[in-house]
Amino acid sequence: MLFLFSGIALAQKPKFVATTDQVLKAEENFSKLVERKGIKDAFLDVADQEGIVFKPQPVRIVDFYSNIEKQPGTLTWKPNFARISANGDLAFTAGPYVYQNGKDDTDKVFGDYVSIWRTDENGKLKLLMDLGIQHPEPTQTPVSDFTEPDSSKLSAPSKDPFNGKNIILATDKAFNHSLTISTLASYKEFLSAEGRYYFPGVEPMVGQDRVMKFIDNEGININAETINAGRATSSDLAYSYGSASIKQGTVTNSYYYVRIWEMDKNHKWNILLEVFSAVE
Repeated sequence: MLFLFSGIALAQKPKFVATTDQVLKAEENFSKLVERKGIKDAFLDVADQEGIVFKPQPVRIVDFYSNIEKQPGTLTWKPNFARISANGDLAFTAGPYVYQNGKDDTDKVFGDYVSIWRTDENGKLKLLMDLGIQHPEPTQTPVSDFTEPDSSKLSAPSKDPFNGKNIILATDKAFNHSLTISTLASYKEFLSAEGRYYFPGVEPMVGQDRVMKFIDNEGININAETINAGRATSSDLAYSYGSASIKQGTVTNSYYYVRIWEMDKNHKWNILLEVFSAVE
C-alpha cells in the first residue's frame, strides 16, 4: 500500500566514496532514455519499486505508467541543484524542465522538477520520488549547486534503521506544528540559509531571506500533515512528504509537499529544499 512504503530500505555501506556526479549521471541516463524510448517507458525503466509520482495524488510510478497509453510530447530538463549522501544511498536533483506537446513553440510548458533517488540492492540509483511545479517561462539565471558530500560521515548502516526514519518523521511533524503558530518564525528556525523553495506559479527561490519575504508578502499560512519520511544511512541527508492546506491571502488550496533535509555541523536537521505540488 502506498502510504506504507518504507522509505528506509536504503543500500548497504558502499565500497567507494559517493560523489554528486553519480546522481547527475543517473539523471543524464534517464534523459537519454526519455529521448530514446519515450516518457512512459523511461519512467518504468528507472523507477524504484516503491517510487511515487504526484498525479496530482501520490501514486506508485510503476502503477501510474503501467496503466497509461504512451505519453505524447517531448520532455527535457537539466539539473542545477543536487546532493548525494556520504554513503551514496540517497540523493536528489532539481532543476528546470520544458514539456512540449506539439511542434509549436507556443505549446511549451515551463517549470522546475525535484527528483529523489535511492540505491537498490545492486547499488544502482533508482527514482524514488518525482514531482514538479509549473511557472511562466524563466526570466532568471538558475543558481547551480552541486556540493559534494562530507566523506567523514561515511558509516555502516544502523542496527536500528527505524530510528533514523523516526527522527525525520518527528522533525517534520515538529516543523508542521510550528507552522500553526508562526509561519515566518518556523522558516527562520528550520529553513537552511541557502534553502530553496518551489511554489507553483513562480520561479524557485534561493535563500532563507528571499523565501521569508515571499511568504510574508503573499500572506501565506500553512497547515500540513506528515505522511512519510526516509533517511540516508550516513545520517546526513533525508526527505519527508505530506499534505498541506495553504491559505494565500483569502484563498485556500490543497497541496502535497516534499522536503529535503540536511544535517548541519551542529547535528541539527534543516530544510534544504521544499516543493509544493498543487492538487488541482
